[in-house]
Amino acid sequence: MAPRPAWKGYLKLSLVTCAVELTNVVTHTEKVSFRVLNRKTGNTVKRIYVDAETGKPLSDGDEIKGYELDDGDFVHIEEDEIEAVQIESSHTMSLDGFVDKASIQQIYLDTPYYVAPADKMSEEAFAVIRDAMVAKKMAGLARIVLYSRERPVVIEPLGKGMVLTTLRYDNTVRQPDSVFGEIKAVKTDQEMTDLAELIIDKKKATFDPSKFDDKYEDALLELIRAKKAGHEAPKAKAEPKPSNVVNLFDALKKSLSSDSGDSSSPKASSAKAKPKAAAPKRKSA
Repeated sequence: MAPRPAWKGYLKLSLVTCAVELTNVVTHTEKVSFRVLNRKTGNTVKRIYVDAETGKPLSDGDEIKGYELDDGDFVHIEEDEIEAVQIESSHTMSLDGFVDKASIQQIYLDTPYYVAPADKMSEEAFAVIRDAMVAKKMAGLARIVLYSRERPVVIEPLGKGMVLTTLRYDNTVRQPDSVFGEIKAVKTDQEMTDLAELIIDKKKATFDPSKFDDKYEDALLELIRAKKAGHEAPKAKAEPKPSNVVNLFDALKKSLSSDSGDSSSPKASSAKAKPKAAAPKRKSA
């Protein structure tokens, strides 16, 4: 069964327009999920709206959205009034500019969606826009109203289709200096840096997402199987705490000599780098 589109509308490049639909890249259908139960009866429970002042539950149709003003009063907004708010990006993504995708900092990238032509008539125009971006090695910038919010997006070719990634607004992103500003500049020892580089070379791999296992999900399934069979919950295994590094140089040398390829690093390279001649031991600052 084909996934349900998250959005349908038009992709526009100047006077060229084609119908498109967005599909979520990520699916959570296979993830473990839990329902809330009444411990005494075992029945599922449901959430209901309760009046904060009277404590009485609301009847169907009594809920309404409200926007709080500075004086504490609320402006009442009906659902159909929200749905009636329409701007161009509610139904059309206009490609207004083009950039090198690599120029967009990772901190601004949010959620990806697949973009595909919505009908046969749109396939040719869709292909022309896609192939032009491939030829110029560029990604398009646009805006879209998605889930009742207008979002800036970047659109780039991907195989026979395209992928759209919503972008975060600048005023919602903490800038690196606000977090990294207190980190003091450290002059690193070149020999220790060289050893760290050799360790990186030793762990060099090809990115393969199929090699990533959700160990927490596996542990949850193990818990569910045990409880279903009437057994006690599996005992949690205490993870060994990392030891404090007293001599950084020795720790790097030991890592290089003992690490023959970490199992957590998929398809580790078998190429072996030649370490430099051993240097005298030194303690880290």
